[in-house]
Amino acid sequence: MMQNVHLAPEEDEDDLYSGYNDYNPTFDTEDLENDTAFLQAARTSHGRRPPVTAKIPGTATSRPIDTAFGSKATLTSSMGRPVTGAVQDGVARPMTAVQAAGYTKAAMRGSLFDPLGQARGPAPPLETKNLDSSEEKIRQLEKKVNELVEESCIANSCGDLKLALEKAKEAGRKERVLVRQREQTATSESINLDLTYSVLFNLASQYAANEMYAEALNTYQVIVKNKMFNNGGRLKVNMGNIYLKQRNYSKAVKFYRMALDQIPSVHKEMRIKIMQNIGVAFIKTGQYMDAISSFEHIMSLSPNLKAGFNLIVCYFAIGDSEQMKKAFQKLIAVPLEVDYDDKYVSPNDDPHTNLLIEAIKNDSLRQIERERKSMAEDYIMTAAKLIAPVIETSFAVGYDWCVEAVKASHYVELANDLEINKATTYLRQRDFNQALETLKMFEKKDSRVKSAAATNLSFLYYLENELAQATNYADLAVSSDRYNPAALTNKGNTVFANEDYEKAAEFYKEALRNDCSCTEALYNLGLTYKKLNRIDEALDCFLKLHAILGNSAQVLHQIAHIYEIMEDPNQAIEWLMQLISVVPTDPHVLSKLGKLYDNEGDKSQAFHYYYESYRYFPSNIEVIEWLGAYCIDTQFCEKAIEYFERAALILPTQVKWQLMVASCYRRSGNYQKALEKYKVIHQKFPENVECLRFLVRLCTDMGLKEVQEYMTKLKKVEKLKEIREQRIKSGRDGSARNRREGSAGGDAGGSKGERLSAKLKALPGTNEPYESSSSKEIDASYIDPLGPQAERYKTAATKRTEEDDFADEELGEDLLPE
Repeated sequence: MMQNVHLAPEEDEDDLYSGYNDYNPTFDTEDLENDTAFLQAARTSHGRRPPVTAKIPGTATSRPIDTAFGSKATLTSSMGRPVTGAVQDGVARPMTAVQAAGYTKAAMRGSLFDPLGQARGPAPPLETKNLDSSEEKIRQLEKKVNELVEESCIANSCGDLKLALEKAKEAGRKERVLVRQREQTATSESINLDLTYSVLFNLASQYAANEMYAEALNTYQVIVKNKMFNNGGRLKVNMGNIYLKQRNYSKAVKFYRMALDQIPSVHKEMRIKIMQNIGVAFIKTGQYMDAISSFEHIMSLSPNLKAGFNLIVCYFAIGDSEQMKKAFQKLIAVPLEVDYDDKYVSPNDDPHTNLLIEAIKNDSLRQIERERKSMAEDYIMTAAKLIAPVIETSFAVGYDWCVEAVKASHYVELANDLEINKATTYLRQRDFNQALETLKMFEKKDSRVKSAAATNLSFLYYLENELAQATNYADLAVSSDRYNPAALTNKGNTVFANEDYEKAAEFYKEALRNDCSCTEALYNLGLTYKKLNRIDEALDCFLKLHAILGNSAQVLHQIAHIYEIMEDPNQAIEWLMQLISVVPTDPHVLSKLGKLYDNEGDKSQAFHYYYESYRYFPSNIEVIEWLGAYCIDTQFCEKAIEYFERAALILPTQVKWQLMVASCYRRSGNYQKALEKYKVIHQKFPENVECLRFLVRLCTDMGLKEVQEYMTKLKKVEKLKEIREQRIKSGRDGSARNRREGSAGGDAGGSKGERLSAKLKALPGTNEPYESSSSKEIDASYIDPLGPQAERYKTAATKRTEEDDFADEELGEDLLPE
């Protein structure tokens, strides 16, 4: 078993690691310092000579080389000198003659190889900046100026124009300080022109944004006149814009043309925009031919929607119908440069494709496309409505030409909208028959157009109060397009008119589910909830509308009215205050505010708003009555006369207001005027009892002779009044007796009725109808200032006692109607 095992001999135990110390003597550097040839080569250019090839025999000299046993073998170069790295005379020869490698020519024996100089320790610390030096101050100041310019631009983008201007001014001040410091340090040649340009340009822009146009123009002039600024002349466009805002159109054109001369032809888009501004300035000045030349040039080089529309406006202004047609054709030929909706329809059921389409269907690029398409449609529709009445012999023919032209373009979808606009124009011209015929043409077209036409027809019939036809067309509109919110709203309106409020609310809710921004449906839903007495839900609807529409007068009024219904006057007043900030001259809102303040007991505020309402609408009897009563309560009877005279002018057949005027004269102590006024009232209303009583009283107090005459008239009128009251009472008793007897009375009842009728005819004054009596009108609306009948004067000759005088003083205060 052990026959294959061989033991190592004992003499070989010390040589197990022999050979590890053997190395090539070329890499021996210990005796390099003793190599005379190397030292000579290091000191002179001796070693730079090209080596001699080994083909020449006998040139190699021996050099001792160290062995593992301490013996040395000599190694020499082909030139007879030691090889690099050899050690000679105790000095190691460096690997190279370049000192940067980490060696020195006097390297000692046994030194470490340190080419990176790590043995020398860390590098000395960097030299600290001298913050007090002029260069450092200039650098920091320049940095601060740049920060101020950035802050100014950010403030402008956030809408804080005042702060933006302050930052721009501060940047300008610090930039001037910077220039002066550079000049003092004799470094004016290193002035940062770009920084100066940006500071001045930002300052001018902020001046213009704050409508400080004179300062902006002066700042732009500084830039334009400085030849050191490259392309500074282009800012003349901005100067032209400022002159255009100032309506100095001639100077605006001048600066636009100067800017156009300094812009090279390679900047085609900028030149087009400047030419468009020139055309607009010419339109403002009425120079339509010059404007036409500018817009025609633009349409030939780079046609766009704005230039095409402005060209149509210019031709419309000069009345050239043929050129209007050509310009309209150029307008509808402008490329839209948007993708069609087919791109956003998935051709298959691939989920990856569907996800991609959903991602790009409403992205920012798609929104830009929609805005551009909507703008193009607005321009074309407006242009068609502008030129249709003038390009042909009649409005209808002109509109038909526009429709045909649009059908031949890539705006085919607008043709139907033009037809509906044609019907709308008929409505504005109050040609309802033509509008109906035009809309009825859409009944056989596709569902979307049919629904729109049926919606308009339903609305027309609703306005004409033909609810049956309105309901039919509303049903047609809903059946054609169930997702049309306008159709559902009209259907709800027809149901609302039939007082089926629950069903109307359902249609309005469905319209909101299809389009949550349908404000008409939301408003009508609020009105429906008010009818159903669901006040909280109605308030929610109108508050949502307020969040959407902002300052809508109708919505604010409805919210205030709901709070008034909920008996919350403070909230009602708050919302009405918001309402008068939107419509400050609405007399109804002002009088409503006055009424609320009056109910709250704040008479001064109530007077303020009632007076404002009277100032804007001086024919509201309720407002006039309140103002007159307020003046009497505050002892300003002369002021009350003005209001009651206005009421008497508005309602000349009512004696009440004229009596109030006379009463104000009497209260103010002007008895003569009061007497004259009562005489005028007696002439107009000779049977008025109150007027005669006041005449008797005034004539008695003043000792006039007419007192007996007025007393006689007063007695006659009072007697006539009693007879009429008796007649009315007898008639009521007879009718009640007839109702009790009924048909059982037979002929006897009939004869009794005839006798009663004959008796009434025999009474004096029964030929006049009692409804026309003015005294009845006064009894219903006016409280007799003289008090009960028992306290009135019996005869004109009765002497007045002290008690009578005291009673007159009490009864002399007129009572005002509530």
